[in-house]
Amino acid sequence: MTSSPSSFSSSPSSSSSLPARSLAVAEALAAAGVPGEIVVLPDSARTAAEAATALGCAVGAIANSLVFLCDGEPLLVMTSGAHRVDTGYLAERLGTGPITRAAADRVREATGQAIGGVAPTGHPAPLRTVVDTALRQYEVLWAAAGHPHTVVPMTYDELLRVTAGTPSPVEPDGTGEPGSDGVDGADSTGP
Repeated sequence: MTSSPSSFSSSPSSSSSLPARSLAVAEALAAAGVPGEIVVLPDSARTAAEAATALGCAVGAIANSLVFLCDGEPLLVMTSGAHRVDTGYLAERLGTGPITRAAADRVREATGQAIGGVAPTGHPAPLRTVVDTALRQYEVLWAAAGHPHTVVPMTYDELLRVTAGTPSPVEPDGTGEPGSDGVDGADSTGP
């Protein structure tokens, strides 16, 4: 990390220096009772690898936000930065039609946030969400907080609570190796 990050409370009243999208995330976190403080990084953390380097944590502790389309609706998948999402496997587990990657305009429409800063919460409307069970091995997770320069720590249980997510493996063997149609969590919609 090139310099120390600046921390701001996730309480909306004390986070006036945060980007607008991060303020919405702070409000949603406060409403859900998640005490994590939004951290402003000096450099972009658009990928799990960038975020892990900036935070000094394992890439697997990055809760990467990936937006897909499933049966015509957005599907948010919170996956470990060390894993790839096998969309065929996940569709089978969820009992849905094919799961495909959402285009950038659909990501912004569904989340109100740009790729590289998509948070698990703070969206215009709740999104169906799957939370990678591989994340539960980490005591502290880091997720994007609405902007490519902001992240927020939380526990696995807090991530489940704030997203109302369904816990599920996102690949058949849990090793992080791609399936036939795996989507790498390390270079997508932010930590």
